[in-house]
Order: sequence, then C-alpha cells, then structure tokens
Amino acid sequence: MDSGGRFRLIAAGTIGNVLEWYDFAIYGYFAISIGLNFFPQADPVAQVLAAFGVFAVGYVIRPLGGALTGAIGDRYGRRIALIFSVAAMAVPTFLVGVLPGYETLGIMAPVLLTLLRMIQGLSVGGESATAYTFMIEQAPVHRRGLMAAIVASGAQAGMLLGSGSGALLASFLTPDSLHAWGWRIPFLCGLFVGAAGCLLRRHVQDTAKSPPSGERSPLLEVMAAHKGLLVRLTGLAAFSAVGFYLMFLYVVSWLQLVDGVPPERALGINTASMVAMIVVMLAAGRLSDKVGRKPVLLAAVTLGFVGAVPLLWLMHHSDPALILLGQMGFVLVLGPAVSVQPALMVAATPPAIRCTAMAIGLNMAYGIMGGLSPLAATWLVNRTAMDLSPALMIMAAAAVSFVTLLTFKGGGKT
Repeated sequence: MDSGGRFRLIAAGTIGNVLEWYDFAIYGYFAISIGLNFFPQADPVAQVLAAFGVFAVGYVIRPLGGALTGAIGDRYGRRIALIFSVAAMAVPTFLVGVLPGYETLGIMAPVLLTLLRMIQGLSVGGESATAYTFMIEQAPVHRRGLMAAIVASGAQAGMLLGSGSGALLASFLTPDSLHAWGWRIPFLCGLFVGAAGCLLRRHVQDTAKSPPSGERSPLLEVMAAHKGLLVRLTGLAAFSAVGFYLMFLYVVSWLQLVDGVPPERALGINTASMVAMIVVMLAAGRLSDKVGRKPVLLAAVTLGFVGAVPLLWLMHHSDPALILLGQMGFVLVLGPAVSVQPALMVAATPPAIRCTAMAIGLNMAYGIMGGLSPLAATWLVNRTAMDLSPALMIMAAAAVSFVTLLTFKGGGKT
C-alpha cells in the first residue's frame, strides 16, 4: 500500500473515535452550561449532577449498542459497522446543538436530551472495538502496538478538538454568552466530522470474512462460550476507563467547582495535556512492539495506583503550573494504558467473535465504569467533603486492572 493509501486507511479507522470522543468531551466540558439550560434553576451542584446523570445514561446503554454494532462487524463486515456507527453518531450530536432548553420546552427538554444521549450510546457502542479490530487485523505483527496507539489517539484528538473549541469559545465569549448559546456551536460542528467519516469509510477494503449463515450469531456465541473472556476484557480496561474519564473530562468541572479555576484556564490546561497525551500514547504503542504489551501495561497501572493521590493533590492548587504538572503525571500513567490495551485484547480474542466480544468488554468498562465515574465523583466530593476522593476511585480501578493483567499469558507482542 502506498503512503496515500495508508493515510486514507488510518484516517478512516480513526475518524469515528475522533467524532465519538469529541462529542462526549464537549458534553463533559460544557456540563455546567448544559445543566443551566436543560434543568430547573436550583443548586449549581445539583445541576451538574443532573447533567452528568444524563451523560451517564448514554454510557450505561452503550454495552447494548456495542453488542449490536459488534455483531454487525463480525457477521457483515467491519466496514459496514464502521459506516453505521459514525453516521448514527453525527445526527444526534447536531440535534443536541439545536435542542431548545428548559425555559422553552419545560420538562420535555431534559427528556429529549436524555433520548438523544441514549441513541448515541446505542449507535456508537461498537465504534472503538470495531475500529481497533479493523486496523490491527490489517497491520503487520511488529506494528500492531503502534497501530492500536494511532487508532486510540483518535480519541485524544477528539478530546483535543472538544477541549480546544471550548477554550477558544471561552476566550472570546463572556461567561453569560457561553452558558446561554456559545456551548451549542461545537455540537453543531459535529455533523461535518460525521459526513467526512462516512465518505472515508465508504471506500476502505474490508477483508473480514462473514461466518456461514447456519452458525450461531456472534452475540450468542460470546454469551454462551466466552463469559470469562468478557470479564477479563472489562477488568483490563477498568483503569484506563475510570482514570481517563476522571482526569481528562470530569476534572474540568472539578477544577471549577472545587478550586474556583476559571473555565478558560481549566480548558486550556486540559488542552495542553491532550497534546502531550498523543505523544505518550504513540511512544508507548511503539515500545510495546519491542518489549510486549503486558510489561508496559503492568508498569502503567502500578504507577497509576501509587501516584493517584499525590498527582491529584498537585492539581488541587490555584497555581496553573502545579495543576498542569499534576495532569501531566496522569498523562504518563494513563497514556500507555489507553493505547496499548487494544492490541492485547485483539490478540486474546478469537477472530469470529472479536468485534462483539471487544465491544461488550470495552463498553462494560468505558460505558458503565467510565460513564458513571463523573457522576460518582461529583457525588463523592460533595458528600464526603474530601476534594481528593476521586483519586481513590482511580486506585481501585488500577488494582482491578493489575489483577486482571496477571491472567493474560505471555508478554503479548502479537
């Protein structure tokens, strides 16, 4: 394949992750604005809890969507599943941007917002798993860690676009304008990313073979014969899911509510961290091709367990330099976990049920554990009055992933 073909293949594989994480990133970053627009005027903490509650609903339903999209990918081909997921994600993203608020629609505003998040959860539940499978299957064995990191970095690029757009809007608009209408602009732009994704994916070659029509469906096969694999995949992703959502999504609201950091500063720090995250992820993926997936992941989860409290403590300061230093520490421990685990998952999963098993496993971690993390952290900080309590959640997730990693055989270079 020439360089242009490789570029188009990589773009087609990563653009769905870009859109998916762009959408969920801007939702998280503008949770305060969404709370003000879609929920009755009440205590600010209650509004953020309500906004993150709707956010969590979209994630809780993702395992069901992952089973659907993953089964499409295993039975009808990776390309069809990838086109479906990116198209069905773009429309609800746009509709959130034009949906009237509580003052106009009353109780129907939060109801419709919740419905749109559920549709998104169903439509993209299998996006990441199918993209990982599609790209890693086509990569040379000695480059699969790097390819997994490239696809995973699409999520960071989406987060970067969301964070960057939020920081840009916050720098040009007053807080009142940002809360009133400015937050809608990034949602409207998501439609253009989705259209580009559909065009790119229409022309990629799908080499996956569909199983004979008489065989049991991939979903039934997974549930009947691979329950243990699902548990291991979920446990492996626990640390990256909880850590990522807390430290690169919820933390923007945490800095504003706990430390009183202005929105533009919180978003600016997060944007700088996203740039560093991409570099760390690519380096970790390449390293895993040389030394194996398992050693890199074991080091990451161990450092995450040990460093969670001191790193969050650094971020619990008014000095932007200390906040950035703490978040950069999380970049170093979470970057390898996010980027390396897909290659280990693909190698450990049978090809005939690979999309389905990975979609369910990843969504149990990212959809339930990760999706509920911002809501749980907001409640925990408010309930316990312990500003550093989210670090305990990261430590617990790191312990789960460490134990799960020990069940994977070998070093994982294939």
